Amino acid sequence: MKIYFHLSMDEFTNCYVIVNDNPDVMEALIVDPGKVSPEIIKQIEDGGYKLTGVLITHNHANHVVGLTTLMKIYSPTVYAAESEVKGIRTKILRGDGKLSVAGLVVEYYSVPGHTADSLVFKIGTVLFTGDTITSGIIGETSGLYFKQMLCANIEKKIFSQTDETVIMPGHGPPSTVLTEKQYNLDVSGYLHKA
Repeated sequence: MKIYFHLSMDEFTNCYVIVNDNPDVMEALIVDPGKVSPEIIKQIEDGGYKLTGVLITHNHANHVVGLTTLMKIYSPTVYAAESEVKGIRTKILRGDGKLSVAGLVVEYYSVPGHTADSLVFKIGTVLFTGDTITSGIIGETSGLYFKQMLCANIEKKIFSQTDETVIMPGHGPPSTVLTEKQYNLDVSGYLHKA
């Protein structure tokens, strides 16, 4: 498995292309296609990969606007907590579970708080967190209740992972579970109040 990072300068959102370069598989998936650049298409085509899946962490425009372009070129299965994203039917994911995409085991966790449909995906020792948690902060919430819900979900579903687990967020640089446990003031502030 290889992970390729792509930054959309439009709204500084992160998109990830994950490839299974096992010669017997040669498939790819994309997490949060905020913008589909020529580089992303070139990476899939030049690598000889078949795009079989798209993982949506949450249905905010800056994380899904490129989905329409992808669907004009490829026919991947789109996985999300919503039944439809950008007018495209999805395979609905509820709660926590596992699935197989591009020959890879993908775990998913429901982490409402930033949005009701927020999901975190885990492949190997890497978490793709969307806006749930970013280096040093958590996603915006619409009130104290939702902030508490988000922090509780982060503690239960993200901080329970091994300290070395890498966090690939929807915005900003990567982090680790240990780093967020030690330095994320949003979550530690909540934990000390609870």
